[in-house]
Amino acid sequence: MAGVSATWVADVLGEGFEALTLPLGADEEGEVVATVVRHLPAPRRFWQRPRLLENVDVLYVHGWSDYFFQRRLARFWTDRGARFFALDLRKYGRSLREWQTPGYVTDLATYDEDIRAALDARGDSDGRRLILLGHSTGGLVLSLWASRHPDEVAALVLNSPWLEFQLSAVARTALSPMVELRARWRPLDKIRITDHGFYSRAVEEAADPDDPVSIDADWRPASGFPVYAGWLDAILGGHNAVAKGLGITAPVCVMLSARSTLPVRWSDDLTRSDTVLYVEDVARASLRLGRTVTVERLDGALHDVFLSHPAVRRDAYARLDRWIRGFAASSD
Repeated sequence: MAGVSATWVADVLGEGFEALTLPLGADEEGEVVATVVRHLPAPRRFWQRPRLLENVDVLYVHGWSDYFFQRRLARFWTDRGARFFALDLRKYGRSLREWQTPGYVTDLATYDEDIRAALDARGDSDGRRLILLGHSTGGLVLSLWASRHPDEVAALVLNSPWLEFQLSAVARTALSPMVELRARWRPLDKIRITDHGFYSRAVEEAADPDDPVSIDADWRPASGFPVYAGWLDAILGGHNAVAKGLGITAPVCVMLSARSTLPVRWSDDLTRSDTVLYVEDVARASLRLGRTVTVERLDGALHDVFLSHPAVRRDAYARLDRWIRGFAASSD
């Protein structure tokens, strides 16, 4: 079991948010840590009725070239009584150290250690249900984890999860052996990928001026981290596992944009669609996650549906609230 440091400290997100560094030993690059951020619900007064999710813990995992910064998302859950925890995985965000290759792992199961340390850091969890909440690559990581730990997960909420390679299952099947061979001999070879930073610009364009979001460009660079052969091989391995079916027993809610746009040049369409994933392929792949899967398609949504234009974002939260109410009712 990973060691857990003893002290929660004030987080960069400000009042109500605390962070805890989770030592994970060392790898070939040196010391490795993860970081868990927590936001707890306000105590319930004796005259107040119990809230919907008072016996629930939520664990959030971010996507590629990303970290946790979404205060509004945390408050959605704590307003309903849940304890909210967000994990910055090793070599991302708060956990990234100057000697490390950002985001680099060669096996997504490596993150089992990060997730276990974050769950241990919650404190007393007896009788509490666990909801996993993952965005993009984090959605893939948590789906795989849930399939390996069925007795620990009460529900899974996925925000545009990266469940299928962008060039279709046919391309994934053809590409996987070549990437695997390259990863075996030269895992740190860079894979050439063009990113004009249009998605970051779209997030800025869609931002709500009445509720601004501050993003650290070192932790979430506009054009993303470099892509390496060893890391891409790990991702394709995850996609191959999803394609075979994960058999997740907990209910799953998948939230996706209604359409994708190829980001070859800037246009307003990029502010109202997913420019990272091909959402039709992801929607089909999501049905292989388990036996109870709900797919919510949001017209005008970005890759992170909760960072979309205000009207779309309100729709996303309303749909999530509806799904959560159904989950809570079925768990009574």
